[in-house]
This record gives sequence, C-alpha cells and structure tokens, in this order.
Amino acid sequence: MMLEELRSLAEVITPGDDDWETARHSHAGPTEPDMIVRARSVSDVAAAVQHAVRSGLPIAVRGGGHSAWGSVPGGVLVDLSPLDDITITGTTAHLGGGATWGAVASALAEHDLGISAGDTASVGVGGLTLGGGIGWMVRAWGLAADQLVGVQLVTATGDILEVSARSHPELFWALRGGGGNFGIVTRFDFAAHPLPAVVFATFEVDGDPRAALRALRDLMREAPRDVTATYMDVPPIDPSAPAGVTISACVIGDDAEHARRTLAPLRTVDGMKVTDIGVRPYRDILLEAPPADPDVPMPGFIGGNTLVRELDDALIDDLAGFREAYPMSVLFLRTLGGAFSDVAQADSAFPARDAEFFVMAGVFDIPGMPGAPARDVVEQQWDAIEARGHGIYGNFSVSVEPSFAKKVYPPEIRARLAAVKRDWDPQNLFSRNHNVQPT
Repeated sequence: MMLEELRSLAEVITPGDDDWETARHSHAGPTEPDMIVRARSVSDVAAAVQHAVRSGLPIAVRGGGHSAWGSVPGGVLVDLSPLDDITITGTTAHLGGGATWGAVASALAEHDLGISAGDTASVGVGGLTLGGGIGWMVRAWGLAADQLVGVQLVTATGDILEVSARSHPELFWALRGGGGNFGIVTRFDFAAHPLPAVVFATFEVDGDPRAALRALRDLMREAPRDVTATYMDVPPIDPSAPAGVTISACVIGDDAEHARRTLAPLRTVDGMKVTDIGVRPYRDILLEAPPADPDVPMPGFIGGNTLVRELDDALIDDLAGFREAYPMSVLFLRTLGGAFSDVAQADSAFPARDAEFFVMAGVFDIPGMPGAPARDVVEQQWDAIEARGHGIYGNFSVSVEPSFAKKVYPPEIRARLAAVKRDWDPQNLFSRNHNVQPT
C-alpha cells in the first residue's frame, strides 16, 4: 500500500503538514515518526497496519491518554485519540480505544455505574487496561483488566477480530495484562458496577512515617474490600500538591459513618490528622494532570516498582530509609488484596496475584540538580528492595529494553504470552511495549 493510497483511506499527517508539530507532540515530548495516522475508525487502524507491514515500517500506538511511550523513529504512529466513543448498554460499557478515564467516569456517573481504573482523568483506557490497571476500586472489583469482557482488535495482518473468553480465550487471556504485544485494541467492553458515590478521606502525617505505614498495613489486613488506600511521600515539587506524607482512602458507597468507623484506627497514630473526608462523585477524585510543556524535558527517574506479598516491618524500614536518604525522591504504595487476589494466577497475565501492596519509589534525576546522588548507588539500593517483590507493574515503566519483559512477567506467564505472540504476531510487528518475543 503506497502512501497515496493510505491517504485515501485515513487521515495521514507527515512532516511539513500544517498540524505536524502539534500532532507529533505527546505528554513525553516530541516524537519522530515518518507519519501519523489519526484513526477515526477501525478501518483506519487496519489500513495503517497493512501499510506498515507492506512498507516494512515499525509501528507504534498512541492511545487517548498521556502516553509516555513516544514512537519509533521512522515508523508509523497510530493515534487512537479520535476513537473516544463511550456507549453504555445496561451495565456494559463500550469504550473506544482513544477514550480517557475522566470522560468514562463522567459518562458512567449518569447511570450510577463505575469501573475500577487509574487515578488520573487524562490516563487512556487502552494502555492502562492492557497493562492490568491498578485503581481506586482494585480491592473491590480487581484490576481494570479483570472487568474486561471483550475487545475489538486489529491484528498484525490488519484483520479485525472480536475477542472474548468465548471466541479467542487464549488471546483474551493475553490481552488482560500482556500489554500491547498482540494488536491494536479499538474498542474495550467492560462490565461496570453500581456506584452512586464514594467516600474519600485524606490524612496528613506529621510524625513517624514508619508508624503510619505499619498502621495502614495492619488496618488493611482487616478492612472490608470496599476500601482501597494509598500512601504517598513526596518532596515539595508541585505547588498544587502538599509535600510530605499523606494517606488517602476510597470507600465505595455514600455511607460516611461506615468510612469513619473503618478508618478510625489510623487516627490513633501520633501525628496523624484527617484533613478531608466526605461523599463525592467518583469522577471528582480523579487527578487532573497538567498539560505537558513541550519546551520542558521530562525529568528522569531512578528507581522502580514492585509487588510485595508481605509488607513486613523490615521492608517498611527500608522504604522509609530510601525516601529519607534522598530529598528529591518519592515513595508510593497502594493496597491490594480482596478482589485482586480472588483471580487465580493461571487466569491472569498479571503477575503476583497474592501481593499485599504495590510499591513504587525513586529519585528524580533532574539535570543540574545540586547534590544529585550517584545513579549506581541509588540503583543498587532500589534493586535490593525490588528483589523482595514478586513482579513488576508494567504500567509504571516505559522501558523498551528487550530484557525488561523478564522483570514484568514471571517465566511461566512469559512463556504462555510468547506462545500467543507466535500465533498472532510472529514477526513482532507490535514491539513498542514491554516486548514479549514470539516463541
């Protein structure tokens, strides 16, 4: 398929076109593809894939959210952002591959429904779901991928498939956590849940962070699954967000008294105070990410994440010590368990279903920052922490190193994914991801 033929089938933007500079910029900065196909239909996506295959060009996909994957230099970038339709049929939500979670939450709220998704309104449905999707209802409803009941997929041959547990069970298994390795999803079908409102609570910690983490851990081991909580310790880098330690909790429903009783043990910790608690629409608790400034490079990040089966006191000491050692560092934890752990490991491509917490920590690597720590020292300290986990959440990393998939997926999951990859993408067309090589 020649470029002229592709232009007759879909909107194609190339260098020199009026909107090239706008189209090639993403949340992560400028990209350098040969062309951008702005897809407005599934047939546009199929045409882009067929053109890439016949021209021998690499391909990358940009969903509707703040993608940090960028693109492949000299390749075809498929922009799904126009495919942002949201249709609610009963309790099933049909979401375009370019939809964002803020728009989805707003649409679902009109029906008193919800889907466990990410924390930020501008995050895209596609990338988050394909990578698993740890959200505010992960303990009640599981991952975003766990609520998926079907997808429309464009394969590496440009064919359009309807994929579900009944039609293509092994491919469907792989799509729920295996990332963008298997094709381009142009529509996601989710089972939504009744959700009239949530109770959202925020605690500030002006005391020992170790005591706060232990209290959160102990509380969540006994808490009902309608509660999911996070722990965040950040430096003063964002004027809109408070620095220091905060604990946030989301309780499904509109029973504020139930939430207060459930979270009461946190208030007994020295230096812990409630700064906000109240009933809110779910859409209102999603963060608003500021637009990226194309003239300001994204800061680097030295660290990573891991899924831990037990947040014991020794690990809490190590995490708090890591944060204290580096003033320009961040520490984040989210509670797991509940519905997340109800899914058998064999039924999911997502690792460590028995994990108790998701943990992320790292040091900001800002050029010219005074007193910047030595990268190798930070990496050694983080590696020691990561080794105590049992898998990595791929959505918190955009590494395209060929070996990185070995860190994301344990051997038995990776072998099964590689077999699916062999069946559906044997030439590894879709490689701009945590790439699983076909068997």
